[in-house]
Amino acid sequence: MLMSPEKTPQTMKPATAAKKLGILLSAAPSEFQQNPVSRAELNALLETPPEWLVQLRLHGPHPREVVARKLGVSNSGLARAGVTDALTTDEITALLQSPPEWLVTERRIQAEVRAENRRVKDVALGKAAAAEPAGE
Repeated sequence: MLMSPEKTPQTMKPATAAKKLGILLSAAPSEFQQNPVSRAELNALLETPPEWLVQLRLHGPHPREVVARKLGVSNSGLARAGVTDALTTDEITALLQSPPEWLVTERRIQAEVRAENRRVKDVALGKAAAAEPAGE
């Protein structure tokens, strides 16, 4: 009988792991940035995050996707506004407390996009309901 070699754990690049953790890779400790992360290690970080990960998630700097979500705008909206740097939680809070014109505009655009997506979905659901035979 042939013995199969031990399976090597599946690993991912640090950038992929950082994205899955919702953190900015360049703000993570160098040990995390320079070594592949196994699925088991990622799960352990998600289940019991070390202090550095807790602090990074709380205070930032945050990656673009997180900044956009916290500000209520799209990634494209950030790009149109020229926001290219990662922002900290304090910087995001300051923007929300005293929103510049670009943020007001981008939040309005985002709200319109969401409303239109909802309308299209409702129309599609309405057509599906109308297509069902009555009395079943």
